[in-house]
Amino acid sequence: MLRRLAANALRRASSTAVSEILYSPLRFRSGSSSAVASASSPSLSIWRRKKEMGKEGLIVAKELKRLQSHPVRLDRFIRSHVSRLLKSDLLAVLAEFQRQDQVFLCMKLYDVVRKEIWYRPDMFFYRDMLMMLARNKRVDETKRVWEDLKREEVPFDQHTFGDIIRTFLDSGLPSEAMDIYEEMRQSPDPPLSLPFRVILKGLIPYPELREKVKDDFLELFPDMIVYDPPEDLFNDQEHCQSEDD
Repeated sequence: MLRRLAANALRRASSTAVSEILYSPLRFRSGSSSAVASASSPSLSIWRRKKEMGKEGLIVAKELKRLQSHPVRLDRFIRSHVSRLLKSDLLAVLAEFQRQDQVFLCMKLYDVVRKEIWYRPDMFFYRDMLMMLARNKRVDETKRVWEDLKREEVPFDQHTFGDIIRTFLDSGLPSEAMDIYEEMRQSPDPPLSLPFRVILKGLIPYPELREKVKDDFLELFPDMIVYDPPEDLFNDQEHCQSEDD
């Protein structure tokens, strides 16, 4: 009798332990929340991961560069080979062409990527394209990419806005930079002081535009100070610009 009671108690304890392990709400809740947090983390964006090119990617990249002056053969090769690349290789080839400032080929791959079944609108994808185009002063392509991201409703955070605007300023495209600045001012994200400081530094060669951004900065952050460069630095910049004109 005692032996049977002990056996029943042991079975009940074992069953309870298994149930707690398999069906504990706390276990699933904590695991689920961490999984969701990880999935939504910007660090897991495919455009921020290290891109290593495989053998097939290297072959395709070489052939794309060889065929870029032959439009018909290039388009045929893109349809037959580039579209069959693994995602990792396609991203690696695009990243390498961006590094090399291969604007024409980057735009070709840009179109390919956006047609892939796995493609999802991504802030870092558009950031890298815009920065590459700005470095090469390609205004028309920049407008096209910007229209695409607006259609896809891709949001930029404040730091990304600041980095892109600074790249346009450093590339001698102040008008385009200020257009993006207006987009930044209309963003629903709360303004941050650091991106403004990045932009203000890039605006040193453009004193009039800098005053406008400076006024916005002081209105948003009245307790902060803007350190202006010496006046002779502005004069030197204006002198250089007049010589260029």
